[in-house]
Amino acid sequence: MDKLCNIPIRYLKGIGPQRAKVFNRAGIANIEDLLYYFPHRYEDRTALNTISQVEEGQVYTLKAKVLSKQQRQSFRRRRFSILELKVGDISGRITCVWFNQPYLNTYFTIGQDLILHGKAENYGGRLQISAPEFEILSDTEEEQDESPSAGRIVPVYSLPEGLTQRHFRKIIKQSLDEYLPKMNDFLTYDIRSRNNLLNLAKSLVSIHFPGDANIQKQSYERLSFEEFLLFQIPLALRKLRRKEKQGIAHIVDGNLLKEFIAGLPFQLTAAQQKVIDEIGRDMASPKPMQRLLQGDVGSGKTVVALAASLSAIQGAYQTAFMVPTEILARQHLEKIKCQVSSVKYQGKTIKIGLLVGSLTAKEKDRICRQVKDGEIDLLIGTHALLEGGVEFKNLGLVVIDEQHKFGVAQRALLPGKGKNPDILIMTATPIPRTLAITMYGDLDISVIKEMPKGRKPIATRFMTEDQRQQLYRFIEERVKEGRQAYIVYPVIESSYVLDVSAAEEMYKVLSTDVFPKLRIGLVHGRLKSEEQDRVMDKFRQGAIDILVSTTVLEVGIDVANASVMVIENAERFGLSQLHQLRGRIGRGPYDSFCILTGQPQTEEAKLRIKAIIENSDGFRIAEEDLKIRGPGEFFGKRQHGLTELRIANPLTQMHLLKKAREEAVRIVNKDPKLGERQNLLLREKLLQRFPGYEKLMVVG
Repeated sequence: MDKLCNIPIRYLKGIGPQRAKVFNRAGIANIEDLLYYFPHRYEDRTALNTISQVEEGQVYTLKAKVLSKQQRQSFRRRRFSILELKVGDISGRITCVWFNQPYLNTYFTIGQDLILHGKAENYGGRLQISAPEFEILSDTEEEQDESPSAGRIVPVYSLPEGLTQRHFRKIIKQSLDEYLPKMNDFLTYDIRSRNNLLNLAKSLVSIHFPGDANIQKQSYERLSFEEFLLFQIPLALRKLRRKEKQGIAHIVDGNLLKEFIAGLPFQLTAAQQKVIDEIGRDMASPKPMQRLLQGDVGSGKTVVALAASLSAIQGAYQTAFMVPTEILARQHLEKIKCQVSSVKYQGKTIKIGLLVGSLTAKEKDRICRQVKDGEIDLLIGTHALLEGGVEFKNLGLVVIDEQHKFGVAQRALLPGKGKNPDILIMTATPIPRTLAITMYGDLDISVIKEMPKGRKPIATRFMTEDQRQQLYRFIEERVKEGRQAYIVYPVIESSYVLDVSAAEEMYKVLSTDVFPKLRIGLVHGRLKSEEQDRVMDKFRQGAIDILVSTTVLEVGIDVANASVMVIENAERFGLSQLHQLRGRIGRGPYDSFCILTGQPQTEEAKLRIKAIIENSDGFRIAEEDLKIRGPGEFFGKRQHGLTELRIANPLTQMHLLKKAREEAVRIVNKDPKLGERQNLLLREKLLQRFPGYEKLMVVG
């Protein structure tokens, strides 16, 4: 028997090649995909409501007979049809209405029995149900008893185009009946027993057609656990392989690091010192460090990374420091040069280089030659560091800033330019620690939650369009006090589709009409990097009062005198982006203000605005973002694992995720190649889901 993942969906009875294309567009390519296409909710039809019980504002599931139907055109809108059904049961009658779906008229006939599910509304003094979900029941009681749609807890799916719920349930039931006996359970009896899990067959039947709420919950847990386990095993394997490698035992208590810390114009926070100690212990070990450093915007991660860099440099090793943008790379260069100017390494000042895309070929060649000869101790750069011509003499530490801006494959390239160098990955997009441990299970994790002394809280508020003149007066007053402001837009040029203000257009309007006496600058991602740098330098030096920008500001720009951040069309930004942008201000001794404008229409957009106004802690904001968007969207497509979860939810099932992690570690420690008999099905399933991990299971 072929594996179910190898049996195309078109071979299922009633599908065929044409309908298979519809299923394919919904992500269902084979029989296994179909069985793992789970309901998004359930309706309890074991106890249906009667029409007499219906009250305004509540959702009901009714069984009723079609008494009459009428299709008419709207008097107010041309070519807008309204279909009205009068339905009834022994307790009463109610109207059901569908708008602008004229094809539905052919579905219904007088005398039909329907299952209807929808919300009751008051319309002109009468109750009606607008656009209810419906199913047409069979004519005979015998068929109704066998139906997967009546008299039971019924699954409701996100449907492929052109299918009804009733038809799709029949397809699922047919597939379960025919193929489930041929499926093998890749979770062994021992794993299921230790974690109190159902077997696969019972779980799949009960997730689609549960007998009761309890068995549905048990099925949900079993299927969630298996997803978590398949996600955790590669992480456990990666961590195991790392332990097998020989790395560099750095000298972490040398004079260079001590001089640097003593010479800082500020005192390290307790959190920074704790993290420096954690990193130091890793770097002193002969095993390669792979550590994730989480810290909120402005928490002082760069100083920690520089301390780690000096630990490598004082042992005659080089550091590569990769950041996502040229602006940030140049800012790091200036700041780091200033901070290490007073410390000496073997009687010499520390040599720092910059490698970015905008350098001329001659400049790049010179930098690459110096790096290869070991003349540069610390190389700061963008993706340009990954180019083939960049060779290090003795790379000992790789620092990757804002890791979520780089793909997984990109992050793996830079360490390959050394012999198992230590790796420090930094992010200002915090996630809850327990979730970070499971998301980045192959990394050790450090967290900076304490902000440096003197950081003032940022007042955040939302202003409507009719308050715009008030907003402009507020900005002008702050500038008269000597402060500077950012005004950020979500796009560069006009888009009639999005209907949002554009940075280029508004720069002209603000310069000529709104603030004619103030100095306005413009920076965005389509400007050449030299022009971006020129404008940013003028802003840093105070030669620009208001900087109009796009999200090029999101990462790392640091101007202490900027105290106002205006984010236009704030509903167009993600919650993490809003928090990152807000973090560009509040870096000096002045009261700072973040003002959001826009017209949030969707519930999600309103929740994002509410969350950013009510919270200043990045970890709390990350939790809210996870709740609003879900884990797949939060981590993005570059991140392996959570984006593939079909049913599991790490936010609500952390206990299961931890169990799966423990089980993964147990399996990998005992059988790292997954070659023992009891693990062969698990190995097969893992490689089916994630083929790229085969090399992890063959290296001895």
